[in-house]
Parts: sequence; C-alpha cells; structure tokens
Amino acid sequence: MEISVEERYLRNLNTLSPQDQNTLSGAVVCVIGLGGLGGGVCEMLARTGVGHLIMVDGDSFDISNLNRQLFCQESLIGQSKALAAQKRIQAVNATVKCTVHQSWLDDSNVNQILDGADLVVDCLDSISARFLLQAGARTAGIPLVSGAIAGVAGQVITIYPDDPGFELIYPDEPAYQDPEGKSPVKRGVETQTGNLSFCAMLISAIQVSEAIKVLLGSDHVLRNRLLIVDLFRNSFETVELM
Repeated sequence: MEISVEERYLRNLNTLSPQDQNTLSGAVVCVIGLGGLGGGVCEMLARTGVGHLIMVDGDSFDISNLNRQLFCQESLIGQSKALAAQKRIQAVNATVKCTVHQSWLDDSNVNQILDGADLVVDCLDSISARFLLQAGARTAGIPLVSGAIAGVAGQVITIYPDDPGFELIYPDEPAYQDPEGKSPVKRGVETQTGNLSFCAMLISAIQVSEAIKVLLGSDHVLRNRLLIVDLFRNSFETVELM
C-alpha cells in the first residue's frame, strides 16, 4: 500500500512543521533495551517519523513480559525481542530503517552500536549498564534520554555529553558485570516492586517527547533535571540536579 508522507503525518501538523518532519526523517535514534520502556519508545518514534532506529536487546520474551511489554505476544514467548521489534516497526511504518542488535550491551560493542546515532534512549533495567551506556554516549558525543520505572513510579532525565548524569542520581552504585559476562546485573528497585504497563507507557511517552525535542533543538528538555512521577499519588516532581 502506497502511503504519502503528507497522509502518514497529517495529524503531526501543525504541532510539527514540515521542516520538523523532514529533520526527524533524517534522524538516527538508538534504543537500548526493548522491554517495557523500549517497546513503547520504538513504536512512538516510528509513528512520529524518526527515519532510522537502532534497536538493541540480547534477551528473549518470557511469560512475565506479557503484562507490560508492547511487542510481547503469547505466540512470541522464547523469541528474540530485537527481531520482534524489527517486525513490529516495519509493520507500523515501512519507511523506517531498522538496524537490530541481538546482543547485550557491553564494553566490546557499545561504541559500535552507537556509531552513527544522533541520540540514544536508555530503556535498560540495570544501573551498571546505564553507566556503561552513558560513557559510550559521551564518547560518541550524543545526548542520552534515560527512563526508569518501578511499580507505578518512574523517572526521566536527558543527559548531554558534557553533563554530569547518573553520578548524581546513583552516587553509590558501582558499575560491574556478572561473572559470565552476559549482561550487567546491578538492577534497580523494580526487582522488588514489579512494573505495571501504564507506568511503562507513560514514562516511555515522556522519553519520546524528550527525544523529539532534542532532535528538533528545543531548549525545553529535562537537562540537569530529573522528572520523578508517582502515579498512585498523582505526583510529578522535577528535581534540579545542579
């Protein structure tokens, strides 16, 4: 089915201008982690018109993912999250170029994965992996939009290469790898609280909003500021980090 650019993005106007849409079509965004946050992030970036997505995850779906992970289906249990993401995005917007990495992020591949990206979105569930990704983003000279969730609470921050970032959020957390070297294992509080779908979707939406603003050069981003959300308390708090 042939779909014109004008038809596809008609409802993006006039919030986004034709020039904005053209900028997004030329953008390359890397999404690390394709679970509860990453699925929503990829879907919304593709629907908004980001032209090239680099999607990274070494994991496969399991039954516990069904409660919140957008790309997870009963028929896909045991299958690659990265390949499922590629198939879904191509079904949603065939004009989006998809590069997939079925691998965990580590010291040996972070620079290669981020090569050519204009921005990286952190959808990880490991604190140590976030430090590794931040280091890689600094080396690549690109901004990082980070999101994290636990139960019905979440947080979002945008970190530019010259900014202090996770050091201010997780000052006492060491970065380390598991003994087998498969993936960083220092995880957050979500291992105790679980994660609910509506919180994941909200935080991923805020991450996409931040990513779009960064790509379009907006000054109104969460730079040096941490947005903390608690949905059961209906609280939205922005903490200045500097």
